[in-house]
Amino acid sequence: MNVLEVIASRRSIRKFKDHTVPDEIIRKILTAAIQAPSGKNRQPWRFVVVKGEKCKQMVQVMRQGIAKMKDREEDIGSAEWSAQVMEQAPVTVFIFNPFGMDPWLAHSIEQMFWGVVDVQSVGAAIQNMALAAQSLGVGSLWICDVFSAYEDLKKWLQEEGQMVAAMSFGYADESPDPRSRKPVDEVTRWI
Repeated sequence: MNVLEVIASRRSIRKFKDHTVPDEIIRKILTAAIQAPSGKNRQPWRFVVVKGEKCKQMVQVMRQGIAKMKDREEDIGSAEWSAQVMEQAPVTVFIFNPFGMDPWLAHSIEQMFWGVVDVQSVGAAIQNMALAAQSLGVGSLWICDVFSAYEDLKKWLQEEGQMVAAMSFGYADESPDPRSRKPVDEVTRWI
């Protein structure tokens, strides 16, 4: 499959088979991630891989964070659904920006600039992970709902820096149809 075919066939997977993903496959996915472009070659990414029995603890921590938000009557969006997906995925990788700050902290103009550059770079790494997984026959889901348990998960993962997202991986137990996309001409202006 060429890269355009991989891009066209990639789907967000929310149902996974109960099969282990070999460490060598996860290493290939992470190797693809670190080959992403990054502003000033800062390589602003750090990965924490959660698998096996630790997945149950991770989901418990996620649900505790969601419960705290609900107690404060804050909108949890689709976080409970994301926790269900994470619960059945054999592997979840948390992606951190070690140079980044927690979003609610005060940022200088320079910190805000580098934060934007770094998050763009991390986004490229995440996209590489999704495409590498697809090419290796592994399904993936890019998860931002981890913000519902941001502090709880960071503490449990014992990781510093800004938690940007998580990705769950496993062998797909579904084949979703492609989602509709706006036509190129609707989102493009030529000068």
